[in-house]
Amino acid sequence: MPEDLHHIALPPHRTWHRGGDRPVLALHCSLAHAGAWSGLAAALHGVTITATDAPGHGRAADWVPGTDMHALATAQSIAMAESLGQGAPIDLMGHSFGGTIALRIAVERPDLVRSLTLVEPVIFAAARAVDAPAYADFRASHMGFADKVAAGDLAGAAAEFHSHWGSGEALADLPERTRAYMIDRIHLIVAQNPALLEDAGAILRPGGLEAVDVPVLLIEGADSPTIIDRIHRALALRLPQASRLVVPGAGHMVSITHAAQIAPMVQAHLDGC
Repeated sequence: MPEDLHHIALPPHRTWHRGGDRPVLALHCSLAHAGAWSGLAAALHGVTITATDAPGHGRAADWVPGTDMHALATAQSIAMAESLGQGAPIDLMGHSFGGTIALRIAVERPDLVRSLTLVEPVIFAAARAVDAPAYADFRASHMGFADKVAAGDLAGAAAEFHSHWGSGEALADLPERTRAYMIDRIHLIVAQNPALLEDAGAILRPGGLEAVDVPVLLIEGADSPTIIDRIHRALALRLPQASRLVVPGAGHMVSITHAAQIAPMVQAHLDGC
């Protein structure tokens, strides 16, 4: 990680006190904000959950084009984990983009991590190891989406993205404020491509995942894009203590749409660590 990102201010965040001091750091998906964890946080107990706003999201400062968004989000999350743990490892939860940040922290700073709960971490590059054709097809489609963003068709790009990665409804059916929030930030998805498509952050470095010797719960929706299954297959092969949870009837937003359903499994995962 670049040295200029090591000493960094804590990002905006919100906290849920759920009857215990055990700290949990929760990292949200793209085009969301810290509040996305409200449902799951309310269903857990014995922990204190802190969720941060990623760069360009929620109350966080805008992302500066040309800078490494994934590295910045990782540095901010490490700073928060250090603050919450005060020298002890903590539990990390991450959804989608946030899941890739949690995984990167586990590889770069294993001393900070007690357990991982990863909801569809979109480290697309991992899929190459188990299904290269599926990765190639996905990459071509995703770059077509990026072309829409580059051409200035932000609403069209947001609608396409949401159709694959949203909670089931069309973008046009969302409240105007939510729709505008997503369209205004759709360029951030393209900014993540070097890290997610090509593993610029070296999450998949040789021996890296194999050294993450903490309990890892991989959660996915049964109706999510096929690339998610390939990612989870690849991660499960390399993470020593990984287990998978597939939720029937759920898509990519499973930690929001099915929060109450997955909460008992997440709680059991935390209690067993």
